[in-house]
Amino acid sequence: MAPQKSSKTSSINDHPSDLFDTAVTKKMTKNDYSAKDIEVLEGLEPVRRRPGMYIGGTDEKAMHHLLAEVLDNSMDEAVAGHASRIEIELASDGSATVKDNGRGIPVDPHPKFKNKSALEVILTTLHSGGKFNNTIYATSGGLHGVGISVVNALSEILTIEVARQRKLYVQSFSRGKPKTTLEERNAPANRRGTWITFKPDRKIFGDTISFDPALLYRMARSKAYLFRGVEIRWNCAPQLLKGSNAPPEIDKLHFPGGLTDYLEVSLGSRSSLTTEHFFGSATGSDQTEKIEWAIAWPNDEDGFINSYCNTIPTPQGGSHEAALRTAMVRGFKNFGNLTSIKKIGKITGDDLLGGACIMLSIFIRDPQFQGQTKDKLSSPEAAKLVEGIVRDHFEIWLSNNPAGVKELIERALERAEDRQRRRSSKDLARKSATRKLRLPGKLADCSQNTSEGTELFMVEGDSAGGSAKQARQRTTQAVLPLRGKILNVASASADKLHSNQELTDLIQALGCGTRSDFDIEKLRYERIIIMTDADVDGAHIASLLMTFFYREMPSLVQNGRLFLAQPPLYRLTQGNKTIYARDDVHREKLLETEFRTNAKVDVSRFKGLGEMPPHQLKETTMDPKSRTLLRISIPQIEDKDGQRKTARLVESLMGRKAEKRFQYIQKNAEFAGDLDF
Repeated sequence: MAPQKSSKTSSINDHPSDLFDTAVTKKMTKNDYSAKDIEVLEGLEPVRRRPGMYIGGTDEKAMHHLLAEVLDNSMDEAVAGHASRIEIELASDGSATVKDNGRGIPVDPHPKFKNKSALEVILTTLHSGGKFNNTIYATSGGLHGVGISVVNALSEILTIEVARQRKLYVQSFSRGKPKTTLEERNAPANRRGTWITFKPDRKIFGDTISFDPALLYRMARSKAYLFRGVEIRWNCAPQLLKGSNAPPEIDKLHFPGGLTDYLEVSLGSRSSLTTEHFFGSATGSDQTEKIEWAIAWPNDEDGFINSYCNTIPTPQGGSHEAALRTAMVRGFKNFGNLTSIKKIGKITGDDLLGGACIMLSIFIRDPQFQGQTKDKLSSPEAAKLVEGIVRDHFEIWLSNNPAGVKELIERALERAEDRQRRRSSKDLARKSATRKLRLPGKLADCSQNTSEGTELFMVEGDSAGGSAKQARQRTTQAVLPLRGKILNVASASADKLHSNQELTDLIQALGCGTRSDFDIEKLRYERIIIMTDADVDGAHIASLLMTFFYREMPSLVQNGRLFLAQPPLYRLTQGNKTIYARDDVHREKLLETEFRTNAKVDVSRFKGLGEMPPHQLKETTMDPKSRTLLRISIPQIEDKDGQRKTARLVESLMGRKAEKRFQYIQKNAEFAGDLDF
């Protein structure tokens, strides 16, 4: 048989990569990649092609950044001492105008561009300006020479007016390109400075986005606070003022008190932990470097932190914020060492400043920001300036405010303990995830696997625990004996709480975590029942347990899962008739109503739950068919003042300060009835 001919032209020795190269070569001939495909963007074209690189995007926030860039230039003139007034106007057509009475942008021919004025160079060329050295501006917010040129590139129309030496110069631009030449006119005798009117380009930002007057008014107000020597005049078209948070149509913003004024306005009628706020200002070794701060600790712990560098807001913080925290913690610890308060050593910046209202402003040479939007400061010089000044001032302030410092120390310690408690809970959760949950050895758990219908009885002592274990329904009732009076969590530190074996066993038995880690879905029992002796000691133990649940697991109480058992104190017997009485009042009532008047009634007082036979404990206290339970609840108060009032009452009765308990007893002694000593 003759061999058949193959239709393939390639040899069996052809390598696959050679075939691939051949295919790529054929494709490249159709769409060749050469030097002509390399684009060079000139002028402001890079800004229009990639606006996000310069202003962070094309959304509403980015568009407002345009006005911030123009305003920052005017603020630099004010900080340098050449301008005292800035005006901001919002027009109904969507345009904005920023005016200042500074020196005005130079208009003479630029030496490098003979046919262009310095004004046109600044507005049409990236990385051009007078802030690359420290001879014109010692400190400034503009650093890269791109701010005003970016605004010009992203505006449908931009008109600039410069008044210098009684001459007025006007030029218009559209999307970064000159629309007119620089025109010279006679200026009014009393006018000087720079006026810029621009309208953001709808091709970039869309037709639906417009300036938010409320946001820009807050921006203008913050600038006025940051530099107390400037007056900012606000004027907004009435058509733009909509909604309940709309700013005034016309206003003058001038605050001689600087950041302190801002803090007072922000706090309003809110009360503070300290009688005096921590505020001040200072100049660094370089007289151009300045720092100003104002800090308050409101009682509601609803705080904020606003930081600035050269009047530029830094919402993401940076080196100056970190240095402030470090300086204040070190000053706090130094003060603790001098006053022998050892517990201060474990305080962190979050413990001390969490919930505080913080204003921080610095002025430094050549600040380094992360990105053109300047959201975060990264200058190491800022950290050195802030830490060196604030620490000493804070130590002096602490020494001069002993009353407020005491409250501040207590709050910081509470936050530190809460932080340690959360960390311990997370450690416990991690351990539980890697091994089977180990229940406390004294816990007699119920046999049912689900929580529905189950109960956990907390009893005082092994004796009561033994009776309860015999009296319980093993399927649905669990018993956890506690050793005497548990720790008072309202007056103990987090370290003591976590080292207390009784509370650790209880938390482990419940399985739902504490505080911020609490999860009601993980609660192992449907009802938690406090079952203590019906005497003064039993009531004290019950109050300690209720305080524990209120502080560590308030949601458990709010969900109606916590109950108080009602064991009897007396047993009344006459012949075959036996009745149990909860207390003295109940005993007398039963003697009058349940027994014959002249008949002898045998009255016996239980020394405790451990003295009750199991069948009697079951009948009177544990059997759902015959027992009485009291549901423990927290007053449903919606407003924060009411909630704080409840918290203050618990703190007064169970907290660290014995004098508050004494005051409460004195105030309410007249209402006390028969006492059991």
